[in-house]
Amino acid sequence: MPETPLTDATAAGPRAEGSATPPPLLEVRGVTKSFGHGRRRLTALDGVDVRVERGQTLGLVGESGCGKSTLARVVLGLERPDSGTVRFDGTDPFTLKGRELLAWRRRVQMVFQDPFASLNARMSAADLIGEPWRTHRDIVPTAQARQRRISELLSLVGLRESDADRYPNEFSGGQRQRIGIARALALDPDLIVCDEPVSALDLSVQAQVLNVLSELRERLGVSYVFISHDLSVVRHVSDRVTVMYLGKVIEHGPAEDVFDRPVHPYTAALMSAAPTLDVSGQAQDDEIQLRGEIPSPYDIPSGCRFRTRCWQSEARCAELAPPVVIRDGTADTGREPHEGLCHFPLGAGPMEA
Repeated sequence: MPETPLTDATAAGPRAEGSATPPPLLEVRGVTKSFGHGRRRLTALDGVDVRVERGQTLGLVGESGCGKSTLARVVLGLERPDSGTVRFDGTDPFTLKGRELLAWRRRVQMVFQDPFASLNARMSAADLIGEPWRTHRDIVPTAQARQRRISELLSLVGLRESDADRYPNEFSGGQRQRIGIARALALDPDLIVCDEPVSALDLSVQAQVLNVLSELRERLGVSYVFISHDLSVVRHVSDRVTVMYLGKVIEHGPAEDVFDRPVHPYTAALMSAAPTLDVSGQAQDDEIQLRGEIPSPYDIPSGCRFRTRCWQSEARCAELAPPVVIRDGTADTGREPHEGLCHFPLGAGPMEA
């Protein structure tokens, strides 16, 4: 039996025709993506549902190989899904062509993981920030307008106007990432995909870059898809969190709920692995030790795909796809749903299967 898709109830809920409620900025529904030829295919995404509201940040977490980067490439239009739908502001970007596609690409930009590799060492900061305008020429059509806009973007990310003529090797790692952020902002996007944007930086510099991103969201109303292995960072920046495992969304909900009251055992294991300190300054020793190794994406386990590593698994986990469990998210409470896929969800409190 195929695994039950985790459906975001607020995204899937009824929206009457003619309703004044605008669609989410980004809505991904039932997206699948596989790679390979013939019978041996790697399933990178398996019925993935996510959404990003305007002016919000979606945190995307999971171990390496869970499908986070593939999902990011689909959102950016770099990979076409095998099935499912992608809607950006109500429009399917994969149906666009020519000028319409070019105009859409302005609205979705990316900040890369490594600020040392993502910037051309032979280009000045001004050239790097203005590079997108070579394709989108109508945004700042004159040299004077480009110079003025570059100064504005440098100031916006906390750099000086005089930094425009410097080269990447003259900047620190955090400053380089600020240039990368300024380049992403050059086209006035609605959504920025941040792929591990602070993982290559020192801790003190990470905080500075995260503050820049937060300030830009407040000031410009930009939305983020924030991909990271660092759960403390995700908690700090995210409004909602999506947890992925072997190409599947296994938990989703408001960041505070997901971190404080995880539904899925895998999410609890991720949280326990995050380094924390108690009041005495000693590391806490309550990490959940998962058994076994991550299964091959070429041979995903039957039933619940996490069952081979789960301490709660029973016979039904191998035989039946896990049901969608909803915690707190009902029309009566007015709370956004906190959902997970599990036969034996964690925690107490009202749940629906």
